[in-house]
Amino acid sequence: MLKILAQLAFAIAVTLLVIAEPANAHHAIGGETPDNFIDGFLSGVAHPVIGIDHFAFVVAIGLLAALKKQGGIFIPVIFVLTTIVGTVIHLLSLDLPIPEIVISASVLSFGILLAMKDVPNLVYLIGSAAAAGIFHGYAYGEAIVGAQMTPLVAYLAGFALIQLAVAFLAFGVGKFTFKMAEQPSLNLRFAGFVISGAGAAFLSSAILG
Repeated sequence: MLKILAQLAFAIAVTLLVIAEPANAHHAIGGETPDNFIDGFLSGVAHPVIGIDHFAFVVAIGLLAALKKQGGIFIPVIFVLTTIVGTVIHLLSLDLPIPEIVISASVLSFGILLAMKDVPNLVYLIGSAAAAGIFHGYAYGEAIVGAQMTPLVAYLAGFALIQLAVAFLAFGVGKFTFKMAEQPSLNLRFAGFVISGAGAAFLSSAILG
């Protein structure tokens, strides 16, 4: 029964990732800049979920964290902290090169890492997640440019909390899979193939677009 549920979940994930496309800006309030705490928070919560490229990456780091016996949880935590840094960089009007291409490439590369038989060491994963976080956060900053301090703080809190929630949920699913599934490594590697396939599609779109 568990095997069937796992296969169904992965099939749903494949469908969602295949039909979805990344967007350059993901607004929860009709493209308007948030002007109060509630709008700022809701926009922050929505951005990493509406943006399927961001969502796929957060899922990938959560699952990768589950593959580590110790310290894996630091991978998503460091990523989330650096997304805040990336947003601040955008708000300071500092330019980062080709952010959408880098973001798409990060989804592809972390999907590949998840699909590999041997996962790289923790330091490498944390460093790579931190670098990716700068660019993901830079993209998040587009939706909050020009906002006042209250909605800005709410926006930062919103996207930080939702990313941690998604990553920790993926982490929990990964750990549960290791305990209960017949072939846990194979299941997580399959998820990696799905995410890397989505990343390849995102990257092609970013380059051609």
